[in-house]
Amino acid sequence: MNTAQPIRDKGDLSRFKEYYRLICPNKRNHLLMVMGLNTALRISDLLELKWEDVYDFELQKYRAHLQVTEHKTGKGSVIWINGNIKKALTEYMEYLTLTGRTPCAGRFLFTNNRRKNQPISRVQAFRLVKRAAADCHLEGVISCHSLRKTFGYYAWRQGIEPALLMNIYNHSSFQVTVRYLGIEQDDRDNIFRNIDI
Repeated sequence: MNTAQPIRDKGDLSRFKEYYRLICPNKRNHLLMVMGLNTALRISDLLELKWEDVYDFELQKYRAHLQVTEHKTGKGSVIWINGNIKKALTEYMEYLTLTGRTPCAGRFLFTNNRRKNQPISRVQAFRLVKRAAADCHLEGVISCHSLRKTFGYYAWRQGIEPALLMNIYNHSSFQVTVRYLGIEQDDRDNIFRNIDI
């Protein structure tokens, strides 16, 4: 199977999520992983985010919601900015301020260090995810799309209604969502793992 897989094991997910915070510190890269795991956005949509999308500079506080028009579907999506995202944003904002690169409304969140006010490329994002996955010894095909799938996988395991996941992913049917998250294979594996004849 060559398609991206969600990160199913909680220990693996914890190590992966903290890789750019503790093992190979980089506040921007850590924020990318946290936002990818907590928003279910495609990498192309994440990379286009600007500080004004997450922070109200006039009121000097984080926005409650992220409003995105998805490139692939053209559909609007409103996403709650949860505590994990706010924590990573705060750490990154403090780091940028200390290094004299204070965030402003028109700047991309995931700025490319070599090209002024351009986001990192999808290829660079892919390399960041692959490096963290390899160094954390994660099995399976882990890519940028794994962040999006991991969100859905854990939402599903926590009992979130299938119709809500279908809506978040803009899928046409429940079967598409089940296949997308790899849940069907997990359920099949559990049957064979637990059979005692």
